[in-house]
Amino acid sequence: MPGLSRNARDFRALATALSTPDGWPARRVIVVESRGRGRSGWAETKSYNVLQELDDLLVCLDAWGVERAQFIGTSRGGLLTMLLAMKAPERIDRAILNDIGPTIERSGLARIASGIGKKMDHDSYEALADHLAETQGSQFPRMPRTKWIRFAKQLASPNDAGGVTLDFDPRLAETVRGYDPAEPAPDFWPGFDALCGRPVLVVRGAHSDLLSAATVESMRRRHRGLGTLVVPDEGHAPFLWDRHSIEAISGFLS
Repeated sequence: MPGLSRNARDFRALATALSTPDGWPARRVIVVESRGRGRSGWAETKSYNVLQELDDLLVCLDAWGVERAQFIGTSRGGLLTMLLAMKAPERIDRAILNDIGPTIERSGLARIASGIGKKMDHDSYEALADHLAETQGSQFPRMPRTKWIRFAKQLASPNDAGGVTLDFDPRLAETVRGYDPAEPAPDFWPGFDALCGRPVLVVRGAHSDLLSAATVESMRRRHRGLGTLVVPDEGHAPFLWDRHSIEAISGFLS
């Protein structure tokens, strides 16, 4: 399950690896695009909230005949995983939280809130890559241009004007607009505690401004069997492109 404004392409490398035999069992892999993202339809602005998206997820699981699954959630997708653990814990076999935890760092949330939806259209993937490098370079300080372009291709699709457009409803910005970093961030500890009876792996980008090392340590104290993976040279959120991360995730799921 992808992040706030993200889509299924975020998981192309990981989903392909997990569903294709290469030293580990092939799995059925489903990547969810929440309402207003990717190829899913746009909806009323007021419905862009995690409780509605949780209900959507449960409807989808029932429609797909999935009674129990292993969940991988990046950012908002991880929040949905924690909420699912509270509402329907029997659906979760084990979970991976990619750069998200029960405490969200205010600085990271403020950064996301200040930029989402402000510039949807770009002249090309290369132009979008330059924009991403300028606005998110602190999170990925050593990433070469080729990977910024790869990142851009995950986020956008060609438009009728000959450029590219980000693949989400820009009204998603209204869900975080006006966020005041002086105010407390939402508390998801009850959701994390609901996962404590199940195997959990938390992935953290070494440069993340949304999930702190201190929060991961607090999570470890609450969940004694917590697995951790720190991805070097990446911030929020790790791309899960590299073989080390893919192998660690596959091993955990096995």
